[in-house]
This record gives sequence, C-alpha cells and structure tokens, in this order.
Amino acid sequence: MSIQAANRPGIDPITASVIQGALENIAVEMGYKLMRMSYSSIIRESEDFGAGLVDAEGNGLAESAQSTPLQSGPIPGYIRGIKKIMAARGEEIRPGDVIMHNDAYSGASHGPDIAFIVPVFVDGKLVGFSATTAHHLDIGALSPGSCGIVDAMDAYAEGLQFKAIKVYDQGRRNEMVWHILRDNIRASDLVVGDMEAQIAASRIGAERLAELVGRYGLATFQAGCAALMDHAERLMRQAIAAVPDGTYSATTYYDGFMDSDDPAKKALPIVATVTIKGDSLAVDLTGTAPQVSDRPINMPFEGTVDIAVWLTVRSILLDTAVHGHVPVNAGLLRPIAITAPLGCLANPTFPAPTIARFTSGNQLADTVMKALSQAVPDKVSAGIGNLKVIAFSGLRAGTHWVHMEIFEGSYGGRPGKDGMDAVDTLYANTRNNPIEDIETHLPLRVERYELREDVVGAGEFRGGLGSVREFVFLEEGGASVEGDGQGFRPWGFGGGAEGEPAALTLARASGTRTALPSKVAHTGTRAGDRFICVGPAGGGYGDPFRRDPARVLDDVLDGLVSRETAEKLFGVIVTAAGAIDLAATALRRAS
Repeated sequence: MSIQAANRPGIDPITASVIQGALENIAVEMGYKLMRMSYSSIIRESEDFGAGLVDAEGNGLAESAQSTPLQSGPIPGYIRGIKKIMAARGEEIRPGDVIMHNDAYSGASHGPDIAFIVPVFVDGKLVGFSATTAHHLDIGALSPGSCGIVDAMDAYAEGLQFKAIKVYDQGRRNEMVWHILRDNIRASDLVVGDMEAQIAASRIGAERLAELVGRYGLATFQAGCAALMDHAERLMRQAIAAVPDGTYSATTYYDGFMDSDDPAKKALPIVATVTIKGDSLAVDLTGTAPQVSDRPINMPFEGTVDIAVWLTVRSILLDTAVHGHVPVNAGLLRPIAITAPLGCLANPTFPAPTIARFTSGNQLADTVMKALSQAVPDKVSAGIGNLKVIAFSGLRAGTHWVHMEIFEGSYGGRPGKDGMDAVDTLYANTRNNPIEDIETHLPLRVERYELREDVVGAGEFRGGLGSVREFVFLEEGGASVEGDGQGFRPWGFGGGAEGEPAALTLARASGTRTALPSKVAHTGTRAGDRFICVGPAGGGYGDPFRRDPARVLDDVLDGLVSRETAEKLFGVIVTAAGAIDLAATALRRAS
C-alpha cells in the first residue's frame, strides 16, 4: 500500500514507503533475534515479547509483527514514562545508555513485562529509541512465577519495580543493578539470560535505525516518518467514517474472585460506551467497577487499557483480510480517545496492584467488541472465551524452576466463519508451549491435550471450541493461577447461543478432587497431583437453525459434536450411518 505524502514537503511517496518497509523489517529482525537468543519458553516458544522503534518524541514507528499486541503496543508508553521520570530527576539520556523500565503507572503494561530501551543518536542528536519488552518468569514477587500472584495486596507485593533504571550508563555496565537482579529473582539464570537477550536485540535495532537515518539524512527520515504516521491516521479515519454515527454501549462481567465473601471483589461490571462522530471515535469506560485496591486485577490505563481498546478497534475496522497490510504506528491512535474514571478498574491509582491484569484487560477488549457489534454487526465475532495463565514451580537442589503456561481460550462465531478453536484471543496472541518442550525441561507431564467435545456455543456460525489439558507433577512443587471466564458465559450474537464457561480442577494423588475458581494463589503440590484445565467455548453467531447442515455433519463426523447435540442445538438429524436425514431435519427445524 503506497504512502500518500503529498502534504509533506521534502518526501515523495516511494521514499516514504521504503522507509516504512525498512522500519518494519528492523522491528521484525529484532523480534527474531530476541526469540533465538532467549532462554525461557515463554519468550522462545510462546512469543510473549515485543520489539519496536519509536521516534524521539515517543511516537511509535513500527513493531515486530510476530510479537503480541500487548507487548509491542505499549512500547511508546514505556518511553514516554521513562522520559518523564528522568526529566523529573534531572537525568539525561546519553549515547551508550540502556534503560530498564517496568513501572505500571508510567507506561508499562505490568511489572513482569520489562522493557530494555536503547536510545539512538546520530551526529550527537537523539533521533529515536529501539526497545524490546518481554514477560519474565519471575520478578521477585511473594510467590514463584510472575503470574498467578493473585493475592498481592499492593504494588510492592508484586515484585521488583524498575523506574527508568540505567543498566548501562554511557556504555558502562552498572554491575550493582545486575547483582540486585540475581539476588532477588528466582530462576535468575533464565531471567537474567532473557534480559541480556533483550539488550542485544535492542542494540541490533538501534544500529539498524542509525544506519537508516544515515542513509537518507535526518530531515528526509523525519519527513518519511511523519508521512507514514499521517497515512495510518487517514486509514483509521476513513474506516471510522464508514461506521454510522451514534453511541453504542455494552456491559460484560468479570469473574474477579468468585470465592470471596466481599461482593466488591467479584462479578465486576466492565462497561464500554463507544461514540462515533464523523471520523473520530471515543471510548468511555464510565460504569466500570471501582478498582480493587488490595487485589492485582486492576488494569494500567496506559499500557493495558489503551492497547485493549485500540487493538480491538483496529482489528474490527481495519481487518487485514479486507484491507491488506496496515502499518502500525502512532497515526492509528490519533482518531481514538479513551476516558475512564480515576479509581476504577480501568484507571487505578497507585499503589493498587496490577500484575494480574491479563484477563481483565482481555475482558475489556471483548466488551468493546460487544459495543461495536451494534454498529458493525458484519465485522465482529461473538463473545470470546477468556484465558488463564498457570505458573508451575518447584525447587531442585535449592534452585528454583519456573514455568509459565498460557492456557488458550476461544473466539466466538463470526460472519461466514466459525470461531477459532483453542487459541489465545484478542490482545494476547501468544502461542501454546509444545508438550515436548515442557516435558524435556521440566518435572511435568502433559497427559491429556485435546479439544473439548460436545460443548459449543451454537449459532449459524458456532463459537470456537475450548481445549482440555491435564498437567501432572512428577515431583513436589506448586502452582498459582490467574484466569477468568468461569463465572459468566461468552455472549452470543444475532440469535446465537451463549458459549460455555471454563473450569479448573485440582486432582490430588490421594484421590481427592477440588473444583477451583479462576484465580488461585500459590498452592503446594506433591508428585502425582494434577491440574485439569478445561477451556471455554466461544459464543455463537446467528440463529443455530440456519446453520448449514453439512457443517453440523462435519462436526459430528469429526467427533466434536454428538448426534444428540446436533439435533438439540442445531435441529439437524444425523443418522447412525453418518448421514443427514433431510426430511427429518426440515421437520425438526420447522417445529
């Protein structure tokens, strides 16, 4: 897609397009280098990392396409937070610096997503930043792992806080910082190794960016960046302008802590009101539940809430299947305004904890989707099945091992297509861990991994199926869980049925079985104990009795839906021989 740069003096569309391609390729190279240098599976396999380039003012220029929106998207906010903190301290950013940052109240997505940022200077002038972010296995919180810290009472209980810390100062390594890291983080060899991989990848990006500026000259480079941001803004404004003006509101509910006696901690409403006016879009989160001041499900406004909103808007209005490649930069955000009352779940005040904001943010994205479904019903999916993350851990000869498993959700049905089965949803977009990798490196065995059968959000286009995964401890250890989607069903759309909630069971080697809520503080385990994880089914899209009988038959023959369910939910009669009884189906549907 060509860059329209007629309004930008000193740059032509072809040069601007080449600069855009170069920026994107640099970010992708950074991402692949980080993956290949990393030690932990959460980065290497799940790809829970980000890589991006930002201009000197903090505007995003490009991000790594293979990383997750929740990692790459916040990078400009990290840099704006760093600049603000350093300016308040009277500190300067200099050549050779490498800055570490994870402050959830200064742009970071949450504490475990640590950024390493390298400023880029050309002829002594700051021209931009190269940055990587990644979710680290441990940051020294009250229990092992960097997820499932669901009982953190404030930001200080969530682990180490890094607020614009120079780990390299003008090229000189700050050894004291690295000593603090190694002495206060579990599985420090893995974590510090991943951090060093981030620094190396950020430096590669900085070198490439400096070369790019040198090739074209600073004036041409800056004109090209301005043109590509203007182009992205035009794309978004055109897409918004095609939506009918109006105000569209939706409410969904977040489990919170369903086992709590405190009503302020469970069944929490998330409200999104989307207003379209011309080529601008505003999202107001008024009505969302107040913050939970002593539990970490609060969402940082900058770093989580903003990403959940703009990623959803972009995915709906600028679907790449329709529009082709869409450049991701600060221009896309210009037409979108987000507001949330201070002190609510979506705009907490320090020191409210935020480390377990993963699923609440995903539920917010789903709520924005539901609101926009009223305006553009042919561009949305029905309700998604939310995710969970389990931190498995243990001690071997006095050394911690930690593994973070992201357990998939599912998408709702969508126009012309069924929902995607057993995948990460919306702003997460990470990958599952291969069983072979888990069992090779960890005292865990995956004894079951399959699609959840005969549980489906019925619709003309059915919701995606959940999965079932069973983890067995081979030795003593422990686990903690942050998840959601066990208390409320994913919403159906246009006559589609609601989906099915998730479930979690702890089966002890002794024979006892305990149904667990979606959030579980660190719990000790013994050899033979197992976690049985059952994923949610997404909501259905459209009247189930309008579903093509051939699609229903395919699901029956694949063993995903029983003959009884096919009749009950879809009105399709499948014979014992595996064929559709057309006359009986017509009669059943008519009745």
